[in-house]
Amino acid sequence: MRGPGSRTAERRGLGVELAPRGPRDVSSTAKRARLVGVAYVSLAAFSLGVGAYVGKSPFITTPTLPLGSFALVATSLGLGALLAVGTIAASRVLVRTWAWARALHETLRPAVKDVPTAQLVAMALASGLGEELFFRGLLVPAVGLGLSSLVFGALHQAPGRARFVWAIWAAVMGLAFGGLFVLTGSLAGPILAHVAINAANLVHLRDTDPSPKGRKLGGLLRA
Repeated sequence: MRGPGSRTAERRGLGVELAPRGPRDVSSTAKRARLVGVAYVSLAAFSLGVGAYVGKSPFITTPTLPLGSFALVATSLGLGALLAVGTIAASRVLVRTWAWARALHETLRPAVKDVPTAQLVAMALASGLGEELFFRGLLVPAVGLGLSSLVFGALHQAPGRARFVWAIWAAVMGLAFGGLFVLTGSLAGPILAHVAINAANLVHLRDTDPSPKGRKLGGLLRA
């Protein structure tokens, strides 16, 4: 007769771990997520402080489009919504069809796997607002669209080879957000797009295992 220890060892040998993650593991992941949120809120506060000090709001810049103020904000929000929908749809297709996108998904997934939805949405709000205020609101007028996007990409790092994919993806998104800001002179659209993309993709990242053995089950059962 084999004891519980031998059965556990056998399950591990087959690559199947039936024991749930302990509360310490879950709380550690949630704690890291909270710290990330605090960092983004601090970045937003810093950006607003710099803007107040130099006497220039990071929410606006000189627009390229010759439209009135209301039309510029409305255009910014409309294009931001389209950018969000297109990016979210594209990310789903990329993860299903390209190995590099799946590798990035699998690399980033452990950081959010046990984070509650409400906390993921809060992270999306904090990161979207903080990064847009700093990288677009402050850096684009100061150093230009190209350089600010390169810096944005370079600061997005992930372990292993996925770091290059993550950096390139972030730089491309930085160009899209920054281009919208320069076009309309309003940060409303970039913030809307950034928050929506982050919220949708963080939840998708948590709930979906793109590996051949993984599958999305929904509810309380997730791959």
